[in-house]
Amino acid sequence: MDAADWNRRYEEHGLVWSAEPNQFLAAEVTDLTPGRALDLACGEGRNALWLAEQGWDVTATDFSDVALAKARDLAARRGVDVEWVLADVLDYEPEPRSFDLVAVFYLQVPADERRRVLEKAAGAVAPGGTVLVVGHDVENLSTGARGPRDPEVLMTPETVASELPGLHVERAERVTRTVETDDGEATAIDTLVRGSRR
Repeated sequence: MDAADWNRRYEEHGLVWSAEPNQFLAAEVTDLTPGRALDLACGEGRNALWLAEQGWDVTATDFSDVALAKARDLAARRGVDVEWVLADVLDYEPEPRSFDLVAVFYLQVPADERRRVLEKAAGAVAPGGTVLVVGHDVENLSTGARGPRDPEVLMTPETVASELPGLHVERAERVTRTVETDDGEATAIDTLVRGSRR
């Protein structure tokens, strides 16, 4: 999907996603001291806003101006400051080694594009900093629930771990979360990879 497709999707709903942070983000950053954070492909900003509320200095990027307008509105209502950047994650060039946390959540692009993005994400991690990547796992196609059905935009812990040059991979595994479907609750399978620059 391109920016126009995402704009249409964001225009159809109040919020496409919850206003609450992703559960894995909240769990993984509790042991980190707030500093500079970069949220790549932030959508409506739920993770960026939560990080800002925890004391992080946040820069968040997305290529959907509709999503960023919603994010700005939420930020104003919640009284937090985030630097919102309208940019395609494929073209955006973050400052090298400048962020204490880089978050890439549910980026849905083909594998070759994901590698480019993750290489830049890894390069943006400051010494002592952390990168956190969470996305729809390929196992969702056979045993998981919801999420994209195109295997080209799905991932595995092993492939993501190999796409973070120069970082020490601390965690690379499949994790599950409960999702609501038309038939009730089901389990979605995600890839979660956490790395750091030592």
